[in-house]
Amino acid sequence: MSRTIAKAAIRGAHSYVSQAEEELTQAIESHNPERELAFPNTAYHLPLILALTGLEVDNLGQAQQALQHAKKLLPPEPTDQMWLPYLGGTLDAGIATLMAQEIIEALRYFRGEEPEEPWLGFTDDTILRTQGIKLVDGRMPGFAACVGALPTNEQAVELARSLQERSILVFMASNASGRSMAEQLAEAGIEMNWDTFLVPYGKQTSAAVYALNFAARAAMTFGGVKPGDLDAARKILMYNKERVFAFVLALGADFKPEENGSQLLTDEKYATAAGAINFGFPVISDSTIPQILPRGICTYEHVVSGVSLKEIVNKAVEVRGVKIKVSEIPIPVPYGAGFEGERVRKEQMHVQFGGKYTDSFELLRGRSMDEVEDGNVELIGPDIDEVDEGTALPLAVVVEVAGRSFKEDFESVLERRIHHFASCTFGVFHMGQRDIPWVRISKEAFEKGFRLKHYGEVMVAKFHDEFSAIVDKVQVKIYTDEDKVAELLEQARDIYRQRDERIMGMKDEDVDTFYSCVLCQSYAPDHVCVVTPQRLGLCGAYTWLDCGASHEMDPHGPNQPIQKGEVQDEVNGIFAGVNEYVTRASNGNLERVSMYSIMTDPQTSCGCFEVIAAVLPEANGVMLVSREYQGDTPIGMGFSTMAGQIGGGLQMPGFLGIGKLYITSEKFISAEGGLRRVVWMPNELKEEIKDRLQERLEQMGETDLLDKIATEQDATTSEQLLEVLQNKGHPALEMEALV
Repeated sequence: MSRTIAKAAIRGAHSYVSQAEEELTQAIESHNPERELAFPNTAYHLPLILALTGLEVDNLGQAQQALQHAKKLLPPEPTDQMWLPYLGGTLDAGIATLMAQEIIEALRYFRGEEPEEPWLGFTDDTILRTQGIKLVDGRMPGFAACVGALPTNEQAVELARSLQERSILVFMASNASGRSMAEQLAEAGIEMNWDTFLVPYGKQTSAAVYALNFAARAAMTFGGVKPGDLDAARKILMYNKERVFAFVLALGADFKPEENGSQLLTDEKYATAAGAINFGFPVISDSTIPQILPRGICTYEHVVSGVSLKEIVNKAVEVRGVKIKVSEIPIPVPYGAGFEGERVRKEQMHVQFGGKYTDSFELLRGRSMDEVEDGNVELIGPDIDEVDEGTALPLAVVVEVAGRSFKEDFESVLERRIHHFASCTFGVFHMGQRDIPWVRISKEAFEKGFRLKHYGEVMVAKFHDEFSAIVDKVQVKIYTDEDKVAELLEQARDIYRQRDERIMGMKDEDVDTFYSCVLCQSYAPDHVCVVTPQRLGLCGAYTWLDCGASHEMDPHGPNQPIQKGEVQDEVNGIFAGVNEYVTRASNGNLERVSMYSIMTDPQTSCGCFEVIAAVLPEANGVMLVSREYQGDTPIGMGFSTMAGQIGGGLQMPGFLGIGKLYITSEKFISAEGGLRRVVWMPNELKEEIKDRLQERLEQMGETDLLDKIATEQDATTSEQLLEVLQNKGHPALEMEALV
């Protein structure tokens, strides 16, 4: 081991402990030892200190106790003659550094120094659970803690994209000569947040501790490490070494001359690196600094330096042993989970499809082996380089697959994956499914050469990659010709209806198991769909049978079985097993959810719902608004306005995102009286579901209710609607008050 690194790390540790002691003393003198000291929205107190010492630091006085632990770990300050042959003292200095840094960062919050853009500061427990599980199940193969900055903004963007397309989470902290990588990305207009896998913690080097206390909480949350165990430090190391494949990229280091003319990182950065090595996280640097190449705490080398920026990501992946699964997709833009949460705003958009602007749909069909030409992508209609910037085109994406083990039941399951595959493409925004997708392609992606054939090539590659056990051939037909899209849309809707009818006749009471769907958590991390035989997913794509097929294909995928458990409220449809699952899957944001009520603990909504159900107190009823309808409604808000209020995984009594098929289910808001409560819906929706609706009303003995449900042709204000309902004698007016 290099004596230079050891001495620098120990000096840096002494510096951080002194800084923490000085700031803590000032805080206590200005206030008192009992004053609260905490990070926001966490049950783990100061997480790293809790994990390593068992101390629950909640106030300034307890932070003093923690600092005493850090002091005991400090080796003596090194002298020029001191020989340091072992790693032990340096590792102890690293732990002391992290404990001191955690106190320093907590004191920033204590003083009211909230992080300012682009910085995010501390990661709360909700985000930890959402993102941490991706580290555990392999969707996110690891994370990179980027410390410092790069020579140019362009190189910073290139490095970020390289990590994103490998689905590696990027934490950013510290600076080099006053510049930080996060500031470089911000100047380049790069979107940074948890959804894009780019997380800027803070400009100061001590902010790097947030990456390490994230790792410590991952070990406690997912690895079962008990805080303060005598063996906790070793268990945290082993958990992170074996499960959290992280590494430090020391970039554009601050230099200072030494007597021998060599250059090296600041003492504080060496101390922070020593802390990271305790977790099994190696350091890879673009600067020429002393190396630690023998194996030991880390799986392979501890410090590797002098790596070119062109090779630094590949070298880091090699040194850390990260298992990267990258599909070779022949497209001119990056591809990876790090782009899944990117939005393409109007001013960034080159072209868009669907949404409220044009017809669009997506359809996946199983075919015989001789009907599919594997890898073929065909475009019928204009490409995006043949239209003006800002144009809205119609879009039909028809994916045809063949496989000896493929079943018709799998069609809708694979079809729903189109959303995920498209969203992971750099510069492509995708929302919705079936006949309501909304797609935008950015100017930047267009300028890089992205065209619609590449959209199809993504589908070919990803269906082969993720469903190779059941899919042998894939071909894609993309239509942007308006007449052809309109013609095929009617055929697609017939297929959707046929799929929906397969679930008819099954009842919730017939099964002991419901299913989850968390596909949309990339956009709404707290949202959980619970799918039952009588309640399909709110996107309209996944029925209970679909979820069962999905789980059969991928036991660790987004559709997990939920044991109903004890019935806690039969009317509202509240089950103990469902509550237990949604509490866990919603990151603790939901504790109770009902299957059959719009008023009592209703299910959450993401943004992909086909219809919004909303209570109209004046009419003592419920209105239904479909995504296609863009006009006025009796509640005074259009579909888009309501969607903005109820989406994102919020539980909003009085509002519910639903699939169209659920409207004619026996369980449709049955706790409030079901269809008897429906007082208004757009005429287009009424006509679309008319046959099923009439059949259901006949079963209820309400054959004349269909005519009593108003549309925009009757009323668009609550006053007009109430008059219509009174004239028609709608039963909702005589029912028990909703509010």
